[in-house]
Amino acid sequence: MTTTRVLIADDQVMVRQGFTVLLDAEPGIKVVGQAVDGADAVAKAAELAPDVVLMDIRMPGVGGIEATRRVTASSSATRVLVLTTFDLDEYVYEALRAGASGFLLKDASATELAHAVRVVAAGEALLSPNITKRLIAEFSRISEVPRGPFAPRSGNLTERETEVLALVAQGLSNAEIAECLVVAEQTVKTHVSRTLAKLGVRDRTQAAIHAYETGLVRPSGY
Repeated sequence: MTTTRVLIADDQVMVRQGFTVLLDAEPGIKVVGQAVDGADAVAKAAELAPDVVLMDIRMPGVGGIEATRRVTASSSATRVLVLTTFDLDEYVYEALRAGASGFLLKDASATELAHAVRVVAAGEALLSPNITKRLIAEFSRISEVPRGPFAPRSGNLTERETEVLALVAQGLSNAEIAECLVVAEQTVKTHVSRTLAKLGVRDRTQAAIHAYETGLVRPSGY
């Protein structure tokens, strides 16, 4: 079994220790380090090369959003899962713009936390449904790009890849996309991989941001 290596960045020692205990008890997950603030997180991420960084938003000095930006800019392999007690739109949007692959509130259960780490490590997007709804509303509000059901294809995406990207942006998993399009899940995985490569983005979360910000897809209901 491949072990997912995790770095925990939080300025509260009890939070770091608590998450360490919870995650080390999970099969296939190992906490390899702890960081006390954003600057420390950036340094230790470079030193330890973890698969996932659990990043607190509010930390003294270099905050979680800036630290996320620096970590994702310096490593294409390390994913960031943002943790916060504050369920606020601006934090969600800015953290994802900075390169975070997921966003989870600190009151999540141990099972939810471990699941989130595994999902993000696998290159998937992780957003709770209520956060996703408001995030889409925020994209709709801030973007000045005219929207239609589909904008002209982005770059050299095929029609099918554009369709898959639209479904990714709606938060659907590969299995759900496969069911929607009546194709094999492996086919969807291939389309997603090619789409990420063509767009030059690191994961599904960043692909979704691209889709909304460029007007490639229109948020339903907005």
